[in-house]
Amino acid sequence: MPIGPISIAIVLLLFFLLAGVRVIKEYEKGVVLRLGSYTGEPKGAGVTWIIPGIDKMFLVDLRVVARDVPPQDVITRDNVSIQVNAVLYFRVVHPERSILKVENYLYATSQYAQTTLRAILGQVELDDLLADRERINQELQEVIDRHTDPWGVKVTSVELKHVDLPQEMQRAMARQAEAERYRRAKVIAAEGEHQAASKLQSAARIIEKAPAALTLRYLQTLQEIAVENNSTTVFPIPIEMMQAFQGSTSKVMPQVKVDPSEQADDEGEASATARSAPAADPNDTLLAMRGEGGSGPV
Repeated sequence: MPIGPISIAIVLLLFFLLAGVRVIKEYEKGVVLRLGSYTGEPKGAGVTWIIPGIDKMFLVDLRVVARDVPPQDVITRDNVSIQVNAVLYFRVVHPERSILKVENYLYATSQYAQTTLRAILGQVELDDLLADRERINQELQEVIDRHTDPWGVKVTSVELKHVDLPQEMQRAMARQAEAERYRRAKVIAAEGEHQAASKLQSAARIIEKAPAALTLRYLQTLQEIAVENNSTTVFPIPIEMMQAFQGSTSKVMPQVKVDPSEQADDEGEASATARSAPAADPNDTLLAMRGEGGSGPV
């Protein structure tokens, strides 16, 4: 059966109609350019039709995009060289601007985030960067969002992920942290000694009013010392008892008083006798030894 011109026209019309059918997802918007001119309204989700060969549709994703900012070499305000990377969260709120105002909004937003990251972090010191990240993240988000707003891009958040410090700086910071903790430990120990001294002073005043409490304290100390498998026993003796023993000993054995003039005369006589005595002859000593023995050659 021959195909007539009407059938050919119907088939061509069918292909023409099917070529203009587009399906737009729920999270997308379609920007249509007709002969290079914007039609004026983005296409919403669902099935839509454009004129093949005349209209051209660009689909724009409206979901939040997370882009990793590569590590950037940054010199902080206090001249410390570091590497910082971040993550950027943004989404398109005006699809027509993202197509008409910028060639590639994804690439442009990522590049601008890198330059802004280096510029902002170069104005802060290292301590502020490590301690006040929330404020720096907020400042980065505001600056990037202000410059990407003409592109129809809304930057929702910027988060610093990692700060890579040099090894020398890490060791210096570790020493600083160690010194700070040592200082805190000494201050805490001093405060403890001060509080303990205050409590001991109060206890001493109470014991002064009740002397029997000191004996109870002695017994309590003995109980703490007498632990298991301990062969050492300490029995404290009050100092007053020792003073009493010293007083009784001095009474039992009185000292004999010697006249200084008589003591000097006795010492003089002893020294004079020693000077007047003749020196002993070695031969006399030898003879005396032999006579006592009763034998040996003369």
